[in-house]
Parts: sequence; C-alpha cells; structure tokens
Amino acid sequence: QVQLVESGGGLVQPGGSLRLSCAASGSIYSINAMGWYRQAPGEERELVAEITSGGSTNYADSVKGRFIISRDNAKNTVYLQMNSLKPEDTAVYYCNADVVVRLTYYRMDCWGKGTLVTVSS
Repeated sequence: QVQLVESGGGLVQPGGSLRLSCAASGSIYSINAMGWYRQAPGEERELVAEITSGGSTNYADSVKGRFIISRDNAKNTVYLQMNSLKPEDTAVYYCNADVVVRLTYYRMDCWGKGTLVTVSS
C-alpha cells in the first residue's frame, strides 16, 4: 500500500502565492517521477509540472515562469510553489508518483485525493 497526501490548498487572491505539498508513505522502495496535475470544473485533468528523481523538471506552458516544482527524496515529498496566481489556476490539484513497491519491485502509478485551489478576489 502506498498513500499520497496533499496539503496546502485554499483560497488566494489573484497575484498571490500558495505552496502545495505531497508526502508519499507506505511500502516504498523508490520513487521515479513525481508530479502535479489539476482538474478544473468541466475540464479534463492536465499535467501542471513533473520532476524526475534526478531533479529534471517539465512544466505546462500555462504555468512556466510562475510555478516551481521541487522534491525532497529523503522525505518522499514533492512541492509546488505557485506564484502570480490567476483565476484560471482554480482547480483541484492532484499529486502523482511513479512508485517502485518494496519487496515486489512492482511499479505503481499512485494518486492523491486532491486539494482545492481557488483564486478569486
């Protein structure tokens, strides 16, 4: 069993900042890529940012220059620093991790339950 738990969502005014965190726990041998996705009402889930175990990053064009993804491999935690937030960033943000399970070495595509970010004045 592997669990991902997100935190840090909430209500923020346009132009403000929020920092999301996602901690993975359970039967983890190692974690490959970790990432953040989001889903706005009536829209499909989309990739926001991802980071490899080595620290290489990839961002959606819509958040480049505003969001920063980082991770702490010792804590199995990934972060998303969101700056200059816009109303169109309003969505449920989901954490994702490509986990290698301890003992079996199976790979699991794991998801958190999501945290709501609302950007509004």
